[in-house]
Amino acid sequence: MVKFFKKNKRLEVLTKSPTQTKKLGKILAGEFLKTSRKKALVLGLIGDLGGGKTTFLQGFARGLGIKEKILSPSFVIMKKFRVPVANIPCQISNFYHFDCYRIEKPKEILNLGFKEIISDPRNIVTIEWADHITKILPKDTKILKFKFVDRKTRKITIENKELD
Repeated sequence: MVKFFKKNKRLEVLTKSPTQTKKLGKILAGEFLKTSRKKALVLGLIGDLGGGKTTFLQGFARGLGIKEKILSPSFVIMKKFRVPVANIPCQISNFYHFDCYRIEKPKEILNLGFKEIISDPRNIVTIEWADHITKILPKDTKILKFKFVDRKTRKITIENKELD
């Protein structure tokens, strides 16, 4: 069972297995599909290696109806997936999965069309290792922080990006 609790305008969630972490991703994808916006929805994921970021995104992609296997694009930096036609009424067309683990300077990601991608309201953009590009993240980025509690348990904190 996924446990939610609010703390200081943040939502904190405890998951006790990879299956629960995927389930959380799927639930949140469904919630985000219900929201309208003028720009892309941007999720920044932060946490240690093996902390559950990619596992969460596997569930998130399933929640968007994406059937392809979701792996961390560490070496290609970005992957784009089409959101199935069944989800078109919500106006979401594309799911972008960035992995900034190998990014040394935030501006490197701009060469991939990042500004255009985050400007399009038909896109959902997820960024693993978002702390590597904090300076260029939009103000309304949702930040998800993944912390180890023990071998299987993760505490996932969801909050709006802190403005510098």
